[in-house]
Amino acid sequence: MSESDAIGQAPAQDRRARVQSALERRQLTKDASPSATSRSWLQERFVARARALFYARMMFLTLGLLILAVPEWSHYFGLRGPWAFAGYFAILLYSVANYMVIDHPAAGRVVTYITLCLDLVIMVVLIAKPQVGGGLQSPLLATQLLFTTLFAILFPKPLAIIPPLLALPITTRLDQLLNRTPSAVELLTLLWYSALNFIIIYVVVYLNERELAAHREVLELQGDLKELAVVEERARLAREIHDGLGASLSSLIIQSEYLMQLTKDDKLLGEIRELKASAEESIEELRRNLRMMREDFDLVAGLEEYVKTFRERTQLDVRFERSGVQERLSPDVQIALFRVLQEALSNAAKHASAQRIEVKLLFDGAAQAVGLSVKDDGKGFDPGAARVGHYGLLNMRERAMKLGGQLIIDSAPGKGTQVAFSMPMAS
Repeated sequence: MSESDAIGQAPAQDRRARVQSALERRQLTKDASPSATSRSWLQERFVARARALFYARMMFLTLGLLILAVPEWSHYFGLRGPWAFAGYFAILLYSVANYMVIDHPAAGRVVTYITLCLDLVIMVVLIAKPQVGGGLQSPLLATQLLFTTLFAILFPKPLAIIPPLLALPITTRLDQLLNRTPSAVELLTLLWYSALNFIIIYVVVYLNERELAAHREVLELQGDLKELAVVEERARLAREIHDGLGASLSSLIIQSEYLMQLTKDDKLLGEIRELKASAEESIEELRRNLRMMREDFDLVAGLEEYVKTFRERTQLDVRFERSGVQERLSPDVQIALFRVLQEALSNAAKHASAQRIEVKLLFDGAAQAVGLSVKDDGKGFDPGAARVGHYGLLNMRERAMKLGGQLIIDSAPGKGTQVAFSMPMAS
């Protein structure tokens, strides 16, 4: 490899490394579906927000430690004695435990929700506990708005946001139980905070839905751009092949016809005829491949045409049958089905000494699958036996695996062979 080639390949290798790193970080494969990609993005977004919650808890725990350290403040909240420190360290422990399971797809969300509810309960207790200046007069009442925001950001579902909304009526009820009759100003405070809660929920949920919609649109756009790039590249390759290899084969056919007019030697004339026939077969195969690459290939017509050509060339009894309603298939599926038919017919003619071959194409709309069956009355073989130097069956199996399909070979010595190839229509 020259130095210029190495330099040209460096950006591609760096790009592959970045893509592989991103896939591993998101636990995705190269063939990940848009839904899997979206789930990975949602999980990564939740983890980032849950980590932000953990850091916010650490700040609150720092303030809590300061409250415990100042006698006047701890007396105001009634946080005295070993129980206060035990409660403080319990909060610290479940906060750390929550941080350790954040990355788990299921447990991370459940534990985060439970610990956030515990934080909310502790907040309500601290608001309602002081006999003087507590309840709706508490300086910590504004913290309830923060909890509403956190619940809406982490769990933007109607039922999931209920706990912070219950904090205000519960605080009001505790004031009544503690014989603290709310004043007109406190009722205004309750109304004001309730309105702020609904405003926060509306804004956060609205922005979340817009973000999800934009993300889905970007994923769909990326998929469309990817498919468009593949189609354009196939069209470009088709043009290059047609103008290059197609012109060369056409030229070979013309020269063969010219040589056939010049020669008088029967043996040489036979060789030229075989050369011309091979070139014509090659150019027909080339045209068929170009149609498949340009996505205007009719699979059923292509298979019927190939079966007819094969029957005329080999003089074998080859029959084609189609069942089910034909549906549009992707170019990859069409190419796979056509190649399997070619390989199966070639094996039946070359190795099986078959006289009769049945080809069946099935469109199963209910299962959204397409199947191809090639059955011959040849001498058969043992599918489990090692066949050195024969790669046709291996290629068919690889095609099936790549497209999420299935290849079944039913054969035995003296009993013919049946090749059944099936795959999803949307592969």
